[in-house]
Amino acid sequence: MNMHIALTFDDNFWAPAFATMRSVCLFTPQREELVFHLCHRTLTPEHRADLEAIRDEFPVTLRWYDLDQSKMFRDIAARMPENRRLSNIVYARLMIDRLVDKDVERVLYLDCDMLVRDDVAWLFTLDLNGNSIAAVRDTIGAQITNGRDVSRNRDIFDPGDYYFNAGMIVIDVARWRDADVLGRMEEAYASGIMQRIYYDQDLLNLIFRRNWLKLPWRWNLIDPKPPHESLDPAIIHYTGDNKPWGILSTKVPTVAFPRLYRHTMKNELFHRFARHRWKCWWLKKLRLAR
Repeated sequence: MNMHIALTFDDNFWAPAFATMRSVCLFTPQREELVFHLCHRTLTPEHRADLEAIRDEFPVTLRWYDLDQSKMFRDIAARMPENRRLSNIVYARLMIDRLVDKDVERVLYLDCDMLVRDDVAWLFTLDLNGNSIAAVRDTIGAQITNGRDVSRNRDIFDPGDYYFNAGMIVIDVARWRDADVLGRMEEAYASGIMQRIYYDQDLLNLIFRRNWLKLPWRWNLIDPKPPHESLDPAIIHYTGDNKPWGILSTKVPTVAFPRLYRHTMKNELFHRFARHRWKCWWLKKLRLAR
């Protein structure tokens, strides 16, 4: 049975995408069953070659989707509210059912700021109990949706409803397709709801409200700190301001498993990614100074 895993990223996140993909390979023994669906944009040939190198080490399958060539994605990205921190690549996961082959029944979506430490095969044998998706409850869901005093957007969200983090989603593709995610997004945009909510994560919580299976926290540990290492998380999600690729100058770990992450990305790529980030930072500063 093939295990289909989808990642979405642009050229500024190619190295973390590689680290997430390689971590899956390292901790999942059935590597020949892994099929990675790489939904990308602005990817340079050099960085694509870095990602393709995963096949030199593991017998995995890679399927590529250039979103810059997708009229559907360009239309969505041009009209929907843009997250300046995450970029409009976040909307790509809404198209998963339109991208994968018709015979794909289940997809594991992973954000590219994740490190996998357990066999993901369990997620592909999981009984969804009739739900469309499975995910982990977000610990700050009420704050995300309702803000200060938990009073904003109360006409849209009920704090009493569980709210999931969309960085890791187990997707029943047929049920996702039946939910008409892109159609519901268009409705939300026309009604003004998209302009008020937290991008695609809030939208998915609206679409799948009370129609998702709540997974144990260890399958998406949000904003992991060093003490969390003793809890043996399965998937680590670096959602905080501190990232495992931004700690070259400090001797005190600020996130969980920084050394494992660095060696999973591989040292050479880790340092090359650091130089890439510095270059982007200086170019931004120079543009602002003009």
